[in-house]
Amino acid sequence: MIDDIDRKILKILQKDGRITNVDLARRINLSAAATYERVRRLQADGVIDGYAARLNPEKLNRALLIFVQITLEHTNEQVLEEFARLVRTIPDILECHMVAGGFDYLIKTRVRDMAAYRIFLGRTLSRLPGIRQTHTYSVIEEVKTGTDLPL
Repeated sequence: MIDDIDRKILKILQKDGRITNVDLARRINLSAAATYERVRRLQADGVIDGYAARLNPEKLNRALLIFVQITLEHTNEQVLEEFARLVRTIPDILECHMVAGGFDYLIKTRVRDMAAYRIFLGRTLSRLPGIRQTHTYSVIEEVKTGTDLPL
């Protein structure tokens, strides 16, 4: 069970995953040992999934954010499993979500520019099995982006 102290820990760690245990303990008014045990429990329980650095996509020639709607020809279990298996092997696909509604999957990718996206579309997406149709949405402005969950 997550209590208010755990929520404080999680809020702080979402903003700064590199904070020292001593600084974290100081910010939540708890001993370093008790704080360490709480963080260890949150990790063991799978509440804390991992830690990562946020990278600047512009500095890494991945400034263009693209979303792609994908509609499959058929949605039987074999096609869905094969599609998902192959998508997991493609590093350029940052996220892929099976969705309910007018299409089957929503893919998120980042590329250098539209020319790079055209290559990605032709050499990568077009090779995935069973695709009937795609719709591409290039992002003009990222109004809000982040990974922090509301607690």
